[in-house]
Amino acid sequence: MKRLPDTELEVLKALWTLGPDTARAQLEEALVPFGWAPNTVNTYLKRLEEKGFVSVRREGKSNRYTPLVSREEYLAFDSQAVLSRLYGSSPRNFVAALARNGLKQEELDDLQALLDELNGGRN
Repeated sequence: MKRLPDTELEVLKALWTLGPDTARAQLEEALVPFGWAPNTVNTYLKRLEEKGFVSVRREGKSNRYTPLVSREEYLAFDSQAVLSRLYGSSPRNFVAALARNGLKQEELDDLQALLDELNGGRN
């Protein structure tokens, strides 16, 4: 899997939201806030198809699109890539960087709850 440019990721995010077998018109409607021309959307979709992130099915004069990679799969991959590239694969370094910017007590409590859950409730 490869990390996607932000523009292609936005298209994929729209497909995750819309679900499998999304009509082109639905997708273009969801992407209106970006102000992309139809040819631009087409380019992003073609790239996503070539990279194996999206399948395309022709129906009449229109195409229907299905994401081939789930949001969870991509987020797990991308998170690991960022952790590796920016923080030497160290979750500790990542959390330390977050903490330097000031985490709220609620965020620290959420992190602690997650750590407890991952640790089987052991302290």
